[in-house]
Amino acid sequence: MSWMLFDWAAQPFFTVITTFIFGPYFVSRLTSDPVSAQATWSNMATISSIIIAVLSPILGAIADESGSRKPWIAFFAVIKIVSLCLLWTAAPGSPVAFIVLLMVLATVSAEFSIVFNDSMMPRLVGTKDVGRVSNIAWGLGYLGGMIVLISVVLFIAGNPQTGKTLLGGTPIFGLDPAAGEDARVTGPISALWYLVFILPMFLFTPDAGRGKPLPAAVRSGLRDLGHTLSELRNKPGILRFLVGRMIYQDGVNGLLTLGGVFAAAMFGWSTMEIGIYGIILNIIAIFGCIAASSLDRVLGSKFVVVLSLLSLLAATIGIISTGTDFTLFGLVSLPVTTTEGLFSTPAEKAYILYGLLIGIAFGPVQASSRSYLARSVSPAEAGRYFGIYALSGRATSFMATLSFSLLTYWTGSARIGMASLIVFLIGGLVILLRTPYPAAHPASPLEQ
Repeated sequence: MSWMLFDWAAQPFFTVITTFIFGPYFVSRLTSDPVSAQATWSNMATISSIIIAVLSPILGAIADESGSRKPWIAFFAVIKIVSLCLLWTAAPGSPVAFIVLLMVLATVSAEFSIVFNDSMMPRLVGTKDVGRVSNIAWGLGYLGGMIVLISVVLFIAGNPQTGKTLLGGTPIFGLDPAAGEDARVTGPISALWYLVFILPMFLFTPDAGRGKPLPAAVRSGLRDLGHTLSELRNKPGILRFLVGRMIYQDGVNGLLTLGGVFAAAMFGWSTMEIGIYGIILNIIAIFGCIAASSLDRVLGSKFVVVLSLLSLLAATIGIISTGTDFTLFGLVSLPVTTTEGLFSTPAEKAYILYGLLIGIAFGPVQASSRSYLARSVSPAEAGRYFGIYALSGRATSFMATLSFSLLTYWTGSARIGMASLIVFLIGGLVILLRTPYPAAHPASPLEQ
């Protein structure tokens, strides 16, 4: 249980900062040019992804040799917490470069911590239960993220015009929505949440025994990483899974990073509205993970991942087909009769419906991908393979956000930029359909 609380501690960063509150604030209110701000936010994700892709497998290999994972998690936790606290300085009109730097540091630290946490799973959980535990842990993460998000929406996020929260009161701590303080404070809040709830993992989860000293671990880890990469040629199933996952995770990462800011820019959603949208998605995500925990155990991780990718594909097509007064590429007209109230236009309601498909799928697609690999490797090699797994999730993820940035700059349309995500989701799905399960098994004739 204490190991699963890591996801509970870590998820508010992704929910509140990256996707639903701070990211949309960065795009719609930090600067006066939402299109350029979307591209800048995408560039931030691209830079983070390149750093993660290069260093994750190296750190995972070193962790296998040094043994203990907790010291690494603690090191990156300090960087993440400090960076999040400094997001308070992101007032409207403040230098964007410094905020981008803080986000890169926080994102990289968060992902490196996940590498070390995930690599503990094969040693702590039996093969039969790994899919169930992985999905439940992911669901706990969404529950934690939702609790923080609900708290922000009800007690902190205010209407910039009236200064009142959804409950009609004044934001706690005397925060000023017009100055973006309701969004900026989510940095320190996420940092405090992470600090408090990561402690059970440190106190109660058994760690691997201490291995080699750091210099020797670095040398051995790099040597073993090279051996593992060479060994992949003799494990075509695992290699195919990692390549497929590399491609479809690009699309998933792009959707999670850009979906909220895309809606904020198109509809002009305030912190309150984007927060409520996030709450809806997180509620659906929790039920999605609960359902997937049973499906994963009965039907396998591959079935859950394929089903989730189909849902994400349908959602992405729906999102890019929607404008302020239409959906399905104009086949369905959605006249605007009023803009008063929350999600008042038909197009906003349609966007939320497509968002439900994202909510039900984006937890299981990641949790069951994690259990897919855990069932395919031994505990002794978990650090190296989960480092490569992180690499497969980030090695080309800059391509999705870079494609978005380039197409948005080139066409001036964020919708066309979002359309590039479909290519990554379909490409990864096609490869996964031809991958054995577990990945270490020989391929069946249908998967050749």
